[in-house]
Parts: sequence; C-alpha cells; structure tokens
Amino acid sequence: MNQWQSTRQLRRYLTELAGAYIVKPWQSIRQWYIQPIRSYRYSLWSVVSLILVGVSFSILIAACSSRNINNTENAGTTSQRDATLTFVSYSVTSAAYQQIIPKFTEQWKKEHNQNVTFNQSYDASGSQTLAAVIEGKEADVVHLSLALDINKLVEAGYIQPGWEKEAPNNAIVTKSLDAIAIRQGNPKNIKTWADLAQDGVKVVTANPKTSGAARWNFLNLWGSVTRTGGNENQAVDFISKVYKNAPLLPKNARNASDLFFKDGQGDVLLNYEKEMILSAQDGDKISYIVPDLNISIDNPVAVVDKNVDKHGTRLIAEAFIKFLYTPDSQREFAKLGFRPVDQMIAKETENNFSQIKTVFKAEDLGEWDEIQQKFFDEGAVVDKIMAKES
Repeated sequence: MNQWQSTRQLRRYLTELAGAYIVKPWQSIRQWYIQPIRSYRYSLWSVVSLILVGVSFSILIAACSSRNINNTENAGTTSQRDATLTFVSYSVTSAAYQQIIPKFTEQWKKEHNQNVTFNQSYDASGSQTLAAVIEGKEADVVHLSLALDINKLVEAGYIQPGWEKEAPNNAIVTKSLDAIAIRQGNPKNIKTWADLAQDGVKVVTANPKTSGAARWNFLNLWGSVTRTGGNENQAVDFISKVYKNAPLLPKNARNASDLFFKDGQGDVLLNYEKEMILSAQDGDKISYIVPDLNISIDNPVAVVDKNVDKHGTRLIAEAFIKFLYTPDSQREFAKLGFRPVDQMIAKETENNFSQIKTVFKAEDLGEWDEIQQKFFDEGAVVDKIMAKES
C-alpha cells in the first residue's frame, strides 16, 4: 500500500469518527441545551449533559490528533523518499569528489535508509558562481576556489552572511599553494617568481576573469613584489610583463594543465601545487618549483541557503559539508594533492608536500571586498593590465 492510499484510508476513518462522535453529540446538544435556551427553561440535567459532551469532544480531538501524529511519524520513519543534492565545484576538485561522494552516500544510506543522488558540476570557479548557481543550476552546496566567489552568492541573496562560521576552519575545507611547472632540464632556468618576467619565457596560466586558480596566481605574483619591499607600481609592471609572456589564457586551471602537459604549450605553467602532484600521478613527466614565498590558497565550502530551503535538502547538505572535514575525506583530498586542513592528516601526509619558508594569506593584501574592488572588478587592475597587453 502506498503513502497516498494510506492517507485516503486515514481521512475516511477520521470522517467516520467525526460522524459518530461529533455530529451526533451536536444533535444532542441542540436538544439538551440550545432548545432550552430558546424557551428559557434551564435544567440541571441539560447543564450536566453539556459538560459531559464537552469532555467527550475534547477526548475525541486529543485521540484523533494523537492518531494523526503517530501515523505521520510512522510514515516518516518507514518511508524515506530518495533525495537529490546538486553540488557545484571548481574544476580541479573533480577527481577527489569521485572518491568522496560515494562514501558519503553509502554512509547516509546506512544511517538514514535514504538514497541520495548527486548532480555534480565542475568548471572554472568564477564561471560556476555565475552560470551554475545564479543562472539556474540551483546548487545546494558549493565548494569554490576562493571566498570572493561565495561572497558574490551572498550579495545575490543565495547564501546568508556569516557562512564562514557555519563550518569548521572558517569554512575552508581544502588548501594548496602556487607552483611553477617547468620543462625537463629547466631550459629557461626558472627559479623564482621574478624569472617569469624574462623575455622569451612562454607562460601558461588561466584567465583571472573566469578562473579562481588564476586569481590566486595573480595575488601570488602581486604579493611576491609587495611582500618583499616593492611598491604597487612595481607590482603592476612585473605582472604586466608576466601576462605579456602569456598569450593564451584558458578558462580554468584544468584547461591550463592540459594545454601545458598534453599539448606541449609553453615553457612554464602557473597552477595549483595539487595540479602538479596530480599530473605526476597521471604519468606526466613533470618538474616543478614551489617558491619559498607563497600564498595560502584557501578553498571554501558553503550551503546555498536559498536553494536548500527550496529543495528541502538542508539536513543532507549540512551533513555532506560536515563529512568533508572527516579524516577519511581529508585523506582523499590529500591523495590528490590538496593540503589537508585536518591537523592530524596534515601531519600524516607532510612528506608528500614541499616545505615552504614564508606563506602569506589573501587577507594580508586586504579584506576580500577590497581585493575584489581593487583587482578584479570591471576596470580594476587586472582589466588595465590585460588592456595594456592586448
């Protein structure tokens, strides 16, 4: 018997109860109470009868309510509808989630007797923010490259302010550093960020207008000047030279990796350290440098409040985010080149990563809204540099 049939039977049963215990007593009330009122003849028996009917009526209502609640609870515990969670992330997380998501769905099924299917989307972080969320993807959970992209969803009314306090570690679930991939033998003698501005060095990096990884690259290049005593004019001049050496700007970090490793384009590749590690695991013959001055690439995760409330998926979405911080999930991220945020797993896997002397954070360059306005808004520093080099 399905839930709809059960509901029909329950309604029929309640209707019969109402007829037997409400309609008939009401007829008695009319005889015992209302009619005496009309004739102004009150009797002790009519008053007592009215009280008894009222008590019976109250008991009936309580019994019906209890029965209804119990049936509802039983239906909820014995019949869980399958659920779908829409998950949107930036391109280079895909391999990790192919391992993590099946583990989560298995655990959820075991604990809640409910099947959860994931609709997954992976692309450049900036593009995901606009196209995959604001323009109709209706993501329940987002794991994006940088806080700037989640803040756009806050501004658009999809995520409530204070999202960074809703998950551990200020909602940062994965980390990485920036790295420079070089050709075998390092024919261009690349050692530091400054070497990327040399004449004749062909640089591959993604487009900072669409890619979160490329924005981290940009901030790292900026910090390599301003965090070592240089001024902002010097930073603009340096980055202009680097982008002059980068005639191709692919959409996202994975496209940039493919261009360098598979298509043989460029002398150097700027990308996440984790992309270098993953490429080596995939069999690419790769050499890379992780410069000692580097930016902490912090990747946040958030529930998309507007959509989970619409879809009724908040509990699953919050549980999924919580699952991403478990040691099991953090190990999966680490296997694919992300630096774990779980300190135990970070210690366990530290030999897999380069040791860096100086790491700065994006916040050292200003608040995120200041970074957006200064560097990435229309007509800001990035646009001016791109216009100069086009």
